This record gives sequence, structure tokens and C-alpha cells, in this order.
Amino acid sequence: MQKLGLLLATLFAFQVFAPVVAQAASPDDQSQVNVEEHDQAITVNVKNDNEPVPGARVVVSGGGYEAEALTNDRGQARIGVPTTDPYEVLIDEESLPEGIIVSGDNPLTVNYGSQFFQPANFFLGEGVRETTSFFDQFVERLTNGLNFGLQLALAAIGLSLIFGTTGLTNFAHAEMVTFGAVMALVFGVFLDWPIWLAIIISVILSGALGWAVDASIWRPLRRRGTGLVQLMILTIGLSLAGRYVFQFFIGGGTLQLPGAGGPKHQILGPIKLSTIDMISMAVSLVVLLGVAYWLLKTRTGKATRAVSDNRSLAAASGIDVDAVTRIVWVAGSALAGLSGILWAYFRPGIKWDMGVQILLLIFAAVVLGGLGTAFGALVGALIIGVLVEVSTLWIPSDIKYVGALGVLIIILLVRPQGLLGRRARIG
Repeated sequence: MQKLGLLLATLFAFQVFAPVVAQAASPDDQSQVNVEEHDQAITVNVKNDNEPVPGARVVVSGGGYEAEALTNDRGQARIGVPTTDPYEVLIDEESLPEGIIVSGDNPLTVNYGSQFFQPANFFLGEGVRETTSFFDQFVERLTNGLNFGLQLALAAIGLSLIFGTTGLTNFAHAEMVTFGAVMALVFGVFLDWPIWLAIIISVILSGALGWAVDASIWRPLRRRGTGLVQLMILTIGLSLAGRYVFQFFIGGGTLQLPGAGGPKHQILGPIKLSTIDMISMAVSLVVLLGVAYWLLKTRTGKATRAVSDNRSLAAASGIDVDAVTRIVWVAGSALAGLSGILWAYFRPGIKWDMGVQILLLIFAAVVLGGLGTAFGALVGALIIGVLVEVSTLWIPSDIKYVGALGVLIIILLVRPQGLLGRRARIG
């Protein structure tokens, strides 16, 4: 298992963090960020009494994308963006000269015109800054981390169940996450059905896809005795194929589900949640409790745990291992699809490669909790979700996933079996 975890860490270090390394290797001009990587760019002008303000920190965010730059001696910054969707441009007032604040709106929303983005012009003036305390920021990010962790847990539990019952390391699980979100987009936006109905249909279709993939690919290969390494390589190929199929049908832009990005309500103290956030957390909790009840109290759930512990012994005990495996594929795929829908609201937005963006986090959660243990995946996902969101208090948000890789490496070195895994586990 330690070799498997090191392989995962190596693969995703190159796949997920290569853009970060490329950006770090760019020239020292911090006023030009991601301009060469993207066809569109947002220009920001920062002036105080008609004089340019250098060194102001500018943050552009929207559609799950975020980047930052510093204004140059002319008070300008230029940040490349991947789509023509609206973006928010924020000036970090802590980076402005003492006693100077933004006199207008902050952040500004910029939209794409006929040929380019309208520039974001900020005019400054003297005033008293309104600052948010470190405690309030911590509580806000902790809440977001719990929300994200619950969504991550849905996908991580599905992946862990599949690994536990089959031994398969499924890299195509990312595309199951994307599939659920894309189906919600098709029924809730393209066909304009009620979003609650679109979500239910999308989860059902995700489960059906898991059953179809197992019946057409994995079960025949299992019967032929195909090795796990060959199967893992096949999942990587399926992941790449699925990703570009999504891009072919929905394009390379970011699309939104109905109701995304609503206003946030004051819940308790610094805790602010939108209606979508509250529904997402409630749905995640109910589904996770349902999965726990199924695993602990039902016959099929107990059979699933038995197959996960020892597949050969379970078969010798009279358990229909093939039937359990089919059920796990359906359940795991449905959970991944639901996770993708909820994450599409959290990002916010749906993109063709959205699943692979969090695949490292899913694997990190599974390894942290213990390979093949569903409850370990839940614990690991909550820890990873909180870590990712809280870490933005100290590190730039565009490299916040680095912490997940660090946790993965540390766990492999200190406790390879994970928090709830057993040292000698047969998956």
C-alpha cells in the first residue's frame, strides 16, 4: 500500500501542480500573471488622486478560477483568465499605503464585451479601513472547509468502497464526479427541468453508469484474471477519454447551475452561509448517515464490509461476491455523481475537467483514512477539506491543494495504513 500511495503522490504532483511550478518559474514581473496561458485577460488600474499606486495586491476570481498580481509602477496589473464569464476583481486594502482605502466598490465585477474585458478601474482615497479579525476569518474558512469536506467525503467513500471490494485504484473516479454535474447541467439548464428533479435523475444515471462500466469492462476483465496494475492503467486511459468527451459536448468554458452564487446569510457570529451551502451540508449529512446505516445494519452492507476485509474468505462463506461488487459500483458511482453536483455549487460552476481538479484530494482522503475503509475515508475527507480551506489564511489560494499532497506524503511515511486502516489489510 505504501508503494501505491507513493505512486499516487508522484503522478498527481506532476499532473496537478505542474501549472503552479510553471507560474513560479515565470519572469519577476508580478503585474503580468497567466497572460500567455489564456486568450483573455483583465486589466486593472489603481490610482490615488490620479497618481498610480504600485505594489497593490489584486485578486481575480470566478468560476472556480483565482489568480493574483501586484500593480507595477504605472498602477496597472494584467491577469489572464480562462473563460469569458464575469469575474470579481478585489483590491487587498492591506497592501495599500497607510490610511488609503478603496473609495468605490471592492470587489468590482467585470464582464466580457464584444472583443475584450472591460478594465477594472479602482480609485482610492483617505479613510478608515474595515478589517476582519483573524478569528472571524478562521471560523469562516473552517465552515467552508467542513462543507467542502462533506462533499469530498461522498466521492472518497465511493472510491474507498470500490478499492476495498475489488482492489482497483480507479483514476476514472474523477470523471464520475464530473458526470453527475454534467447530467445536472443537461437536465436542469439545457432541458430546463426543475433542479431538484434534475439532481435526482443525475444521481440515478451516475449509479447506472457505474453498473454499466462494471458489467461491460471490469467484470469481464476480473474473470480473465487481469492484473491490478493493468486495470489501473486502463482507468487512467478511461479518465483521459471521458474528460475529452465532456469537453467535446459542453466546451471548455465554465457553466453554472440554477441558483449558484446566492447571497450569504448571517447564521451565528462570523458564520455566513448561503441557502445552497445549507442545503448542500444537510444533503451530505443525510446521505452519509444513510451510507453508515447501510454498512452497519443491513445484510448487503455487512456483506460489503466482509468482501472488503477478505474477498476470498467472503466467497468461501457463501457471500455472492459478484453481486456485492455490482452494488458497490452502483453506490460508489452514485455518491461520486452527487459529490460532483454539490461541488459544482461550491466552486461554483461546471467544467469539463472539474473532477480531476479534486482527484488528488479524494485519493489523499482515502489514504489518510485508510485504503478500503469507508469510515476512514469520511474522516480523511473532513480533515483534507478543512486543511485546504483554512490553509488560505497563510498561503495563496491558487496553491492551497499543495497541503493535501503534504498530508499524503507524511501519512505514507508515518502511518502507511492510514488513521483507521489495519497494518495487514487485504483489499
